[in-house]
Amino acid sequence: MKASPRGLSRALLAAFGLATAVDLISLLAGAELGHQIAKPFLMPLLAAYAVTRGAPKVLTAALLFGWGGDVLLLSDADWAFLVGMGSFAAGHVCYLVLFGRRRTSPLLGALYAVALVGTVLLLWPDLPADLRIPVAGYSLLLTAMAYRASALGLLAGLGGALFLLSDTLIATGVAEWPQLPLPDFWVMLTYIAAQYLLTAGALHAMYGERRTTV
Repeated sequence: MKASPRGLSRALLAAFGLATAVDLISLLAGAELGHQIAKPFLMPLLAAYAVTRGAPKVLTAALLFGWGGDVLLLSDADWAFLVGMGSFAAGHVCYLVLFGRRRTSPLLGALYAVALVGTVLLLWPDLPADLRIPVAGYSLLLTAMAYRASALGLLAGLGGALFLLSDTLIATGVAEWPQLPLPDFWVMLTYIAAQYLLTAGALHAMYGERRTTV
């Protein structure tokens, strides 16, 4: 028998949840191979789930650009970091297109602006010289995405904030600041939650509660 659209959505969301569990447990256990295997499956599964829920193409594109960044950041090479950051930046542009011209709070924008300037100023001296300008430019785009995400409601707004937090954790690692125990776990936890909340928030805002639940 052919699977129903709702059944397929449930299966894809369950698979995304399984991949998330494998990835996070692997990071907690120090099992790098499990992380290397699970991470590339995360965004394609979430994107496929979004497609079955009627997601706009630009949302799917944002998630797939995230997948490109995920795969590239599995490498420790400097070029892979820069190209991966570019892939994530393209995803943020897609999100900004998705958010459109919906209204957002000026006060929230001011808070994000302060956070951006403060973070860049603090990180700047400790970043490698060749990464300072790319990181600052990326941070501006990321912060704009995080702020504008609130235009789609609380879920997407939280997703944008968590995306900003996740990438800030990465930046502190690049700057060789003291890190939390298991830093990669916290980066992936906040990142996965961010992408899921952005997806759920976008679907909820565009199609209503009925199409964002399984």
